[in-house]
Amino acid sequence: MTDPASTSGGMSLGTPRLSALVVARNEAARLPACLDSLAAADELVVVLDRSGDASAKIARQHGARLLEGAWELEGARRNAGIAACTGDWILEVDADERVPPALWAAIRQVIAASPHGFHRVRIDNYVGERLILHGWGGSFGTTLKPVLFRRGAKHWRAQRVHPGLDWTGTEGERITLAGIRHEVDRDISDMLRRLDRYSSAKATDLLAAGRIGSLPDNLRRCVSRFLKCYFGRRGWKEGGWGLLIALCAGLFPLLAHLKARLEPERHRPSGPVA
Repeated sequence: MTDPASTSGGMSLGTPRLSALVVARNEAARLPACLDSLAAADELVVVLDRSGDASAKIARQHGARLLEGAWELEGARRNAGIAACTGDWILEVDADERVPPALWAAIRQVIAASPHGFHRVRIDNYVGERLILHGWGGSFGTTLKPVLFRRGAKHWRAQRVHPGLDWTGTEGERITLAGIRHEVDRDISDMLRRLDRYSSAKATDLLAAGRIGSLPDNLRRCVSRFLKCYFGRRGWKEGGWGLLIALCAGLFPLLAHLKARLEPERHRPSGPVA
């Protein structure tokens, strides 16, 4: 990996400029609160993917630079947003996330002195109004995300759900003094709908790659992910919520495999992707 300070997106003299990036699709209900929480950024960039609601109007009202288009792959639309940012550093958040003032103070302090390419930030996950601290994992949730990064340091891979990342530069200290509020699900039904969406998108990725795997392998992944979330990540401390999250995390790869194997006609990718 190269030193980010030696790239075109490296350290600048004076106070670093920070761009806040939001990538969304039909999120008019949640976008205002998200953008309000990003007012401390030096630049606001909003990417709207095939949105037909009032999201564009809301973004303009908040003074955002707006990029509208149609992208089949999550990685491609996120990379388009990153390319549109002009700040020295970028904070990438989703429409269901909020950045509290205490976290802004920590972020500004870090980027003023950091020689690194990126930093992970604490994520506080809420289901409804309930904060759930333990048990997240297995591609179904996380309590730390690498969302603060130097321009030019982060590149998303070409996948539909949870795309991989390629980095330039080293990882710096984690920012955990305050966290991003993530309103991950409204209720149990919303959580199960998310599992359905994620597994369908993953099935399409598996078919596109021509590697759907075997049933025994995915059964083992189901069990290992459940155990890791429930015991390793201490989901048991959250009672029934921790059990539910561990079940969803375990079922995610198994459902994706079964959808790709049993219903390929419904999930096979069609046409070129952007």
